[in-house]
Amino acid sequence: MSARPNTEPALSVRPDDPVRPPVRPHAAPETGRLAWVDVAKGICIILVVMMHSTLGVGEAMGGEGFMHHVVEFAKPFRIPDFFLLSGLFVGRVVDRDWRLFSDRRIVHFAYFYLLWMVLQSAVKYGQITEGAGPGAFLAHLAHGLIEPYSTLWFIYLLAVFSVAVKLLRRVPGPVLLIGAALLQLAPVHTGSTLIDEFCARFVYFVAGYLFAARIFALADWVRARSGLALVGLAAWAGIEGALVFTPTGFPSHPNLAGLPGVSLVLGAAGALAIVSAAALLTRAGGPVTAMLRACGERSIVIYLAFFLPMAGLRTVLVKSGIIADVGVVSLLVTATAVAVPLGIERLVRHTPARFLFRRPAAFHLVGEERATPAPGLASARAT
Repeated sequence: MSARPNTEPALSVRPDDPVRPPVRPHAAPETGRLAWVDVAKGICIILVVMMHSTLGVGEAMGGEGFMHHVVEFAKPFRIPDFFLLSGLFVGRVVDRDWRLFSDRRIVHFAYFYLLWMVLQSAVKYGQITEGAGPGAFLAHLAHGLIEPYSTLWFIYLLAVFSVAVKLLRRVPGPVLLIGAALLQLAPVHTGSTLIDEFCARFVYFVAGYLFAARIFALADWVRARSGLALVGLAAWAGIEGALVFTPTGFPSHPNLAGLPGVSLVLGAAGALAIVSAAALLTRAGGPVTAMLRACGERSIVIYLAFFLPMAGLRTVLVKSGIIADVGVVSLLVTATAVAVPLGIERLVRHTPARFLFRRPAAFHLVGEERATPAPGLASARAT
């Protein structure tokens, strides 16, 4: 294993390259996107929204539906894959000066985190302050600076992980990976989202950073050998399902998939399975692939804004009682929570309100021409 990734490896293709690798189809020059990466991120963001929607509906309706089984199946790899994909591109800027690095990997995330923390908190103002007034609200926002707020913890951690990798970039790759894996295996439960999630997830971000070239090579291999890849995905799904739905009898680890070591392996295997599935879907094309890619291209838009339509439709459907099936309600809420943010972004794209999903020039440390966003959730650029 190479101790450090090349900063330009297999992530882009120069115009003078004699052969364009099939897994990296040409994207619009201004986006620099890779189709299968967007498809993979589309799968992941839908799974994340599905989890929040389904669990919320189940709690509100006092039961479970078929969607709960899908959520449970995806639990071991849903977040690990997101972090692995995000880590793929940190190598492109990790050796750059701190000003450019900060613009790309810190200020970018901080802008959206702070903006949407205020917006989400404002919606819940009464619940947060409980009549204590503006002072309590300001204290809440101040606490959000040191402890990630609600669903926005993922964006917060992306900035933290990026800084950690830059500070540790001189550490030999095997040492860095083993150290991150030990953090995941350690029973760290401090009650702090920042600390606990850092320990649980950092290994996947590091793996994406260290193995970027090999992950892109895997996607190439999958596209070239689709038959074998499908067999491998079927085997993975069978093993994943068996471990997820086999109880252990232990309250701390209710199924085999949650056991120490097993969860680490399943997280990594599931992340690679999503990479493989995305590569196959990109090769096949079609409307489903196009839909997933559209979601992946604007995954941060969905992630930032899904909570409003999710909560709104859930409340309407549960209170009305029009649909009694928990699974159907969960499916409708999930679809709405994914689609509405995309519609909102499209409506505001060319208006002053575009600052909701695109960082204004005033919040750049360097010009946009030098700091074009990286693919995936790291980018909120409306393309």
